[in-house]
Amino acid sequence: MLKDQIEILLVEDDPDDLALTMHALNEEHVCNRIQVARDGEEALDFLFCRGPHSQRDPDCHPKLVLLDLKLPKVDGLEVLEQIRSDPRTRALPVVILTSSKQEQDMVKGYRLGVNSYIQKPVDFDQFRTTIKRLGYYWLVVNQPPPEPAFDGGTRDEIRSRG
Repeated sequence: MLKDQIEILLVEDDPDDLALTMHALNEEHVCNRIQVARDGEEALDFLFCRGPHSQRDPDCHPKLVLLDLKLPKVDGLEVLEQIRSDPRTRALPVVILTSSKQEQDMVKGYRLGVNSYIQKPVDFDQFRTTIKRLGYYWLVVNQPPPEPAFDGGTRDEIRSRG
């Protein structure tokens, strides 16, 4: 892993859910480098090196995206759709982590190519266990996509598209 590689991009707008998720990730020592995006637009800016993230190395992808659905500016399903439709990010593992129990959200998420769909448990101990298992699987057990899976072209081509 690259020294400055973000391990998790956490996309969450609710301050309470964000605090609980960060607490669980830190308490369980799931990872060291977490980037938080508080809305869908900020997540896309980070992933595609736009705006305040324009100087970020476009070849340094997070190992995992934890994505809420009900987000301001750009909702989570639209973020997922943009991730999957772009060759630069198509291979990123994306886990929807949401309180939504709507079947249509789950169906659309899987149709758009989400890797996993997890409903946030209400009980904090259960939530902490879920985060621990999630992090262990995606950051330790799972083999991340190799660089050729990110068929995005050269850095200059990527920056000119973003």
